[in-house]
Amino acid sequence: MEVESPEHNREFAEVDINNGAITDEEEVPAPGTVSLENESDLFVSAMTPSEVQRRISVSNLEEVLTDDGDYFIEISVSDPQKIGDGMSSYLAYKVTTKTNIPKFKRSEFSTLRRFSDFLGIHDLLVGKYMRLGRIIPPAPSKNIIGTTKVKISPQQTEPGTATNQEWVEIRRAALERFVHRTAQHPVLRVDMDFMNFLESDQELPRAVNTAMLSGAGVMRLFNKVGETVNKITYKMDENDPWFDDKITEVENLDGNLQKLHAALKSLVTSRKELSALTGLVAKSAAMLSTCEEHTGLSRALSNLADVEEKIELLRSEQANSDFYILAEFIKDYLGLFGAIKCIFHERVKAFQNWQYAQMQLSKRRENRGRFELANRADKLDQAQQEVEEWQGKVQRCQQQFDDISAEIKREMERFELTRVKDFKANIIKYIEDQMAHQQQIISYWETFAPFAREIV
Repeated sequence: MEVESPEHNREFAEVDINNGAITDEEEVPAPGTVSLENESDLFVSAMTPSEVQRRISVSNLEEVLTDDGDYFIEISVSDPQKIGDGMSSYLAYKVTTKTNIPKFKRSEFSTLRRFSDFLGIHDLLVGKYMRLGRIIPPAPSKNIIGTTKVKISPQQTEPGTATNQEWVEIRRAALERFVHRTAQHPVLRVDMDFMNFLESDQELPRAVNTAMLSGAGVMRLFNKVGETVNKITYKMDENDPWFDDKITEVENLDGNLQKLHAALKSLVTSRKELSALTGLVAKSAAMLSTCEEHTGLSRALSNLADVEEKIELLRSEQANSDFYILAEFIKDYLGLFGAIKCIFHERVKAFQNWQYAQMQLSKRRENRGRFELANRADKLDQAQQEVEEWQGKVQRCQQQFDDISAEIKREMERFELTRVKDFKANIIKYIEDQMAHQQQIISYWETFAPFAREIV
């Protein structure tokens, strides 16, 4: 059955090339039959998305997806190092991997990677897999202010020396979570680019397209504007109620997680303020104990100052627990929900391509009919060829739409299982951490109580 599209959809498909529309001169990519097993290039993502689709077999990917066995992979990002001086300097991180996946050459290895390398591997994976309907974990965002402060820092940090600044630690933890989530995906973790990122001892080609002020960065900004306009102006006629329900669910979860993240950020700020105020109480009690003439009261005030000083450190640790265990965890999932929205939009673009191909097929059939009525035998053969050509394009577009729809359902099923496990593990970890802090506070006050009772 042919789907007729409105006239404004035809204009959009012809003009907005960046949104994956098909023009008369552009061939619709056909699904391929070459699996990742036969891929020899380390950087297959240099190909266009259509070429990737030709070379990646969905059936072979599913074989990799379900054949996890007892394989594991553990990745840590550590030892941030400042390399170079001034504005030309940069931070490099030690990426250590332990795994028993046979595709890797060794079971344990490490390499140095700079921040742009992480952004580069993310862009490569997005270019290869997002149009196939796979959820790509988002990479940490750039922070020009934090980066500039580290670069112009007067303290000269030699290569190999760890930098202990809070901002650097936040970025290190974010990068570690990014590669960990990527490695959790059974297809992404055996991608040749990702394996090379983890395993190669050599420097990777400079990912110049990740610079915010580069030409590629400006183009990405324009593309995002076009994507946003497309999302607002185009409404897909959904025939599958599963997608309607899932989109609504994702929107609701995303909205509530944003509120939770905002509340957690306020909690972290308040906890840090409480820690600072507790420190002031400790200092004030210590000063008061030095001028108090009553021996018992002076001793009690001195011990009170010690307790408050210890509690100040605990409050600071609690703030870190709020931030790293919960706030950053929720922030990561906000990014993942953003990635899910992106693959839903990729499906919409696949549907637009299908619509456009059907519209062009209808036009070619009308042209053929006119030539038949006019007995234009000289034009009839060409018209028939165009009809057959667009029939093939319609079939391929429909197949691509069906493939990405099925893939999104599989990805969402895997995502839901992972999400529940992640939330359970983090909530339990957070509760245990808070309980340990509270028990420590109780022990401090129990130790102080006898000094208070001795005041006569």
